[in-house]
Amino acid sequence: MASDSDVPFESEADGVSELSILGYLETRRKFIKQVAGTSAAIAIVPNLLSAASLDQAKTTSAAGAASDSAKVNLKINGKDYALDVDPRVTLLDALRERLHLTGSKKGCDHGQCGACTVLLNGRRINSCLSLAVTHEGDEITTIEGLANGEELHPMQAAFIEHDGFQCGYCTSGQICSAVACVKEGHANSDDEIREWMSGNICRCGAYPNILAAIKEAKTKVRT
Repeated sequence: MASDSDVPFESEADGVSELSILGYLETRRKFIKQVAGTSAAIAIVPNLLSAASLDQAKTTSAAGAASDSAKVNLKINGKDYALDVDPRVTLLDALRERLHLTGSKKGCDHGQCGACTVLLNGRRINSCLSLAVTHEGDEITTIEGLANGEELHPMQAAFIEHDGFQCGYCTSGQICSAVACVKEGHANSDDEIREWMSGNICRCGAYPNILAAIKEAKTKVRT
């Protein structure tokens, strides 16, 4: 004779009704839903708090950046510009991003290629390595300021005549550097020109044409 434990479970066995079973299942569903909802809340709330903290940090950072800006007066190509800039902004970025003088190129951004060369008080510098705020009152000349109206600077004309550029990316820096090279008195021989122009890289390899352009322009540029 089978014991009570061997009797298969039936809906009415031991006084357990279908209603009580359904009530148990319904309670379990509610419990699972509550657990799932609580877990979701636990997972979402930190993300919401993080997002809020990030937004607050951005707002604080933006406010701090605005309060930390510095005023600087730059004289570029004969014109005066008054700027509010972050003290960390380079002269190159101020020229390109704030004043839209995009002739000076950002090549390596490490002062190694010379594409960003401009003239500072007549001498060449890598504008990517120089902070804008350090040039209060200096005379800055970019490639846009070399020509006299519609008349090209002799160095610009010589680069065109001797095909001293191919892709053109390095050309503005090459020309500014070449103008200074001649004015500095470092264009007395081919080897001297090559040496003093070595800081300006031409990835297209137009060096012989650049050399020819500088030699010709030397006879036309006032030193």
